[in-house]
Amino acid sequence: MAKFTETLQNIYKIEELRNRIGFTLIILLVVRLGAHVTLPGIDVIALKASIATSDSNTLFGLFDMFVGGAFSNAAIFALGIMPYITSSIIFQLAGVVIPEIQKMQKEGEEGRRKINQLTRVGTVLIAALQSWGISVKLGLQQAGAGLPVVPDSGFMFTFTTIFVLTAGTVFLMWLGEQITERGIGNGISLIIFIGIIARLPSSIWGEYQLIASGGRVWIVEIIVIAFLIGVIAAVILVTQGARRIPVQYAKRQVGRKIFGGTTQYIPLRVNTAGVMPIIFAQALMFIPNTVLSFFPNSPFIIGMARLFNYDSFFYAAIYGSMIVFFTYFYTAIVFNPKDIASNMKKQGGFIPGIRPGKPTSDYVDSVLTRITLPGSIFLALVAIMPTFVTNLFGITSSFASFFGGTSLLIIVGVALDTLQQIESHLLMRHYDGFMKSGKIKGRAGSGGF
Repeated sequence: MAKFTETLQNIYKIEELRNRIGFTLIILLVVRLGAHVTLPGIDVIALKASIATSDSNTLFGLFDMFVGGAFSNAAIFALGIMPYITSSIIFQLAGVVIPEIQKMQKEGEEGRRKINQLTRVGTVLIAALQSWGISVKLGLQQAGAGLPVVPDSGFMFTFTTIFVLTAGTVFLMWLGEQITERGIGNGISLIIFIGIIARLPSSIWGEYQLIASGGRVWIVEIIVIAFLIGVIAAVILVTQGARRIPVQYAKRQVGRKIFGGTTQYIPLRVNTAGVMPIIFAQALMFIPNTVLSFFPNSPFIIGMARLFNYDSFFYAAIYGSMIVFFTYFYTAIVFNPKDIASNMKKQGGFIPGIRPGKPTSDYVDSVLTRITLPGSIFLALVAIMPTFVTNLFGITSSFASFFGGTSLLIIVGVALDTLQQIESHLLMRHYDGFMKSGKIKGRAGSGGF
């Protein structure tokens, strides 16, 4: 505790770091305020009465989790930053099959700037399309007594909703870039992070009310908290885990100077794919219940939805298998052993005992394949953990989401990356970081989503 207090004092002493953290907190406050400003043309009383808990197990519930409840509030930030994330994923996947985009990815800073521009254009188009879908959904939504959520769902409401929601997404995208440039941490990731963590106080309050009403004894709650800490520790361990492959660089003389002759390492992470496999699998698994929400009277759809019920064994088995598959799929997209081998050969590097070129590529690929298997299995276990703790301890579904799945992985990943950046500022000015020994390792890359 004394070490943590000392670190906070050191942070306050560094003016730049203090200003960066303050700027980030102000921007995140703006993000949360926007999640509670309702769209024009909405009957707020009817909206509150029409919010259905059944959406929690559909694609709408998944979407609402990422935007911190802004979707269920029909707020101006209802789309959140998700259109930008979707556009980024599309262009990342397109780089595998479209030669023009693949060429841009290899053009360095100029290529990245072109891809970023295309990603922004794609964000606007996706946001406009999703805004239209939300306007249709709100126009059909009714309260319990048949009172419409939108009294006048004509052209003007549709146009206004599309314009406001699209502008809200673009504004959030700009805020994220401002955090990255002038604040601390990755802005886009922090916007998603604050949306997820915003549900934690109400979840804790729900647990407290359950204990106060006699629905659960204190000893069970202590066991639940201890289990949660253990799960978080395991997630941090796997998130930080990496297999380091040594790379030796041959000595070369340029003029009177000698370069090379050093040993560096290629860190192959156990969880290279990050949270994306769970998002892909979860989106697909929510489709049956999403369809059910549109056709509640179809016997076939109802029967299919029972198989994909959140707490069923069939759901857990299929969900886990899909996560393992998507982990390998996404890892193959974001990590190319051939590029690693080619860059090493150009720079005069080699793995001891492995010939340069294709043998190096095959070796890196085989190592990555082996370490990805336990990583994918762990992701599958983390994904089904909320279902497990709900059935075992009987805790609320909102609090159970913090035991695993997308929420926990994003919270841990973003927190580690932000703490790593703060620690870098401290060490750069000769202050101690958060730990007495070692250092916090951020995620691969810039810490993005």
